[in-house]
Amino acid sequence: MKPALSPDTLAQRRDLALWAHERLCAEYGAPFPFFSTKDPLSELISSLLSHRTRNQDSHRAYQQLRARFPTWDQVRDAPTAEVEEAISPCTWPEQKAPRLQHILREVGQRCGGPCDLEFLADLPIPEARAWLEQLPGVGPKTSAAVLLFSTLRRPAMPVDSHHHRVAQRLGLIGPKVGTELRMRYWTPCSPRIGTPNRCTTTTKP
Repeated sequence: MKPALSPDTLAQRRDLALWAHERLCAEYGAPFPFFSTKDPLSELISSLLSHRTRNQDSHRAYQQLRARFPTWDQVRDAPTAEVEEAISPCTWPEQKAPRLQHILREVGQRCGGPCDLEFLADLPIPEARAWLEQLPGVGPKTSAAVLLFSTLRRPAMPVDSHHHRVAQRLGLIGPKVGTELRMRYWTPCSPRIGTPNRCTTTTKP
């Protein structure tokens, strides 16, 4: 049975979100395999390249970057112009190249040496996200993507404008909730990844 629209309580919003989630899973043939097997640092770089960029272009930029520079230390230490050339398929490579290098340097400084961010697996999710969001250019969507889509496979939900629009249409969030507040409203009522007997995301065989 479809829950009531315009739910007033968190429990009602969760019921409505779960109803929509299960309908979509049934329609599109869930469970869905993860599409990425990147370590957390690689997923972070990939996510940053994808900002305001079509998937096929950000994928090409990432592949070119890895082909040109096999390690992230090499990306960090390379001439910025060479990094910019390697990621040219993505939008604003002239901005993203120095930002990637800055982030790689900051990660190394904060970790005290080479770091693939695997330690985020041991932190509570809010702390792991807060650590990531202290990096320049990393917001709630990117921090969630790193935790969920990397090999960490942690239950964090990246929320973009498409999720926001659907949530408003379903009544999960109000019409005046802006993008800065959407994570606060969305996350508590979203179906939990890995919940038993739900159509959840799975790893590839």
